[in-house]
Amino acid sequence: MDETDADGEMEGLCVTECTRCPALVDSRSRIVNGTGPADADVLFVGEGPGANEDREGEPFVGRSGSVLDDHLRTVGLEREAVRITNCVRCRPPENRDPNKAELENCRGYLEREIDLVDPDVIVTLGKVPSEHLLGRSVAVTKEAGTVDEVRIEGTPRRVLICLHPAATLYDRSQEETLAETLATAADLADVDPGSGGQSRLDGF
Repeated sequence: MDETDADGEMEGLCVTECTRCPALVDSRSRIVNGTGPADADVLFVGEGPGANEDREGEPFVGRSGSVLDDHLRTVGLEREAVRITNCVRCRPPENRDPNKAELENCRGYLEREIDLVDPDVIVTLGKVPSEHLLGRSVAVTKEAGTVDEVRIEGTPRRVLICLHPAATLYDRSQEETLAETLATAADLADVDPGSGGQSRLDGF
């Protein structure tokens, strides 16, 4: 079922039109929707499009995207096999963080995407998406690799906190943490529904 209202329209996984955030409408050149399989086992959630993403129309391109791609291959995940999206789908001015109102305006689109993709694990890339989906303060550097079990639109979800790939560009010592977290994502995606790992959600 598609979602339509006076200032936003979503067809399947893609937002086709939205004017909810005037500052973002003025800043964007396009709406940047998620990419990857509609039934991916792993869904990565970033903060929002930057200049490269706004220009190319895909999330996580440029240097950060290359870092993510390299680490995905290291743990046996190809970019084509995972889905990557953002909390907001339009570039904030000057690449600033999206504000609370902008995050909330786009929240329904993200929740619909999560519901339709139904991933085994959601990986939050950085502080903004981690706090947005978990609803609490997150110290990403300390909590990277931690799995929280939360309800999103009534459905129990596993959310894996991860560093933003760009963090490794400024601090090479974070590469191991990023690699270990992505390895955890790969392991979680391969969990047998009958195993102990999956059963942690049974009583949710």
